[in-house]
Amino acid sequence: MLEPYRALLRLPGTLKFSASGLLGRLPISMVALGIIILVSARTGSYGIAGSVAAAYVIARSACSPLQARLVDRYGQRRMLPLIAFVHAATLGGLVVVVDLDLPVPVLHVLAALAGGSSPTIGSYVRARWNHLLGNTPELQTAFALEAVVDELLFMIGPPVVTLLATAVNPSAGILVALASGFVGTLLLASLRGTEPPAHGRSGAGTALQPLGWRLLLPVVAASVGIGTLFGAFDISVIALASEQDARAWSGVLLAITATGSMLAAAILGGLRLRRSASARFRIGTVAIAVAILPLPFINHLGVLAVIVFGVGFTISPTLIASTARVSETVPTSRLAEGLAWTTSAVVGGIALGGAVAGQVIDHAGASAGFVVSIAAGVLAAAAALASPRGNGPGQMR
Repeated sequence: MLEPYRALLRLPGTLKFSASGLLGRLPISMVALGIIILVSARTGSYGIAGSVAAAYVIARSACSPLQARLVDRYGQRRMLPLIAFVHAATLGGLVVVVDLDLPVPVLHVLAALAGGSSPTIGSYVRARWNHLLGNTPELQTAFALEAVVDELLFMIGPPVVTLLATAVNPSAGILVALASGFVGTLLLASLRGTEPPAHGRSGAGTALQPLGWRLLLPVVAASVGIGTLFGAFDISVIALASEQDARAWSGVLLAITATGSMLAAAILGGLRLRRSASARFRIGTVAIAVAILPLPFINHLGVLAVIVFGVGFTISPTLIASTARVSETVPTSRLAEGLAWTTSAVVGGIALGGAVAGQVIDHAGASAGFVVSIAAGVLAAAAALASPRGNGPGQMR
């Protein structure tokens, strides 16, 4: 099962940019939680902490496609160092103003600036794989590898930031995330041999082509639904465990979900699938919607652990298919931007799902929160099933 991955990482330059990408995107699993821990420790208010973290997440979701468009236009080598410096300065500034006990609106502004400048490293690493491999079966293996990396980050990041914040200093988790993201982004930018060409007027390629919203929009819409499902699922798991006086098990249950997703990605990367990315994306969204159907009716945490492992097993194949669908839909000159749109849709959906399910849980209990996940899953499946067949200019290499 591991041989396809070894073959990929033996290709010139691939191990370097994949490792740099891992380091550079470690903050995605650490910063929002780190902000909540830091701000709540300094202010004593989880409400303020949650609003500051929300400002970071929402700004990141809103600005990622614009950032990726600039990177597509002018190149990773030129844009990523600038983005890294702005992000480090604003995130570091947020830590300083929290310690100085400045007014809350200042925290919101700096959190939004830090989120808006957060590098969407996953999109840029996947764009390098696409540039290197083109429309080949190995590209699916590469996307599966990056999905495994993403799941590893979300298994490692939260415990690390929590440990650092509690054992060292409330700001330690954010500062470690800042340093790793800064170094990883600069390292990625320095790897010119695998960099996709710039496509702006001052770049080596042609002017940017139309993004192809007719094919991309259904994927983005389905990604919003998938993200909403995730956000509602996470808070509902935590609430259900808390209702049974077993809050500590919520982290275990979420880790089990991530483990299922990671194993599915690892297995998928070693297969040669005959179905198209579009078909796999439709099947995957339906599979997620079906997998979560039992959740409102389960109160036993042991049974829940089995079910959430199955839910996790549907996640990575769907997200890998989504990435592959975008790569065959949008022109290669705007691939990072296309990938950023789906990533932002998922992130925005997570924030929406958490907010809606939180209100539902407050009024009707944890099990009702899973109903929000089911509704979001149905909408995601409907959007995916309604997407047009066929491919865009991304196939023309």
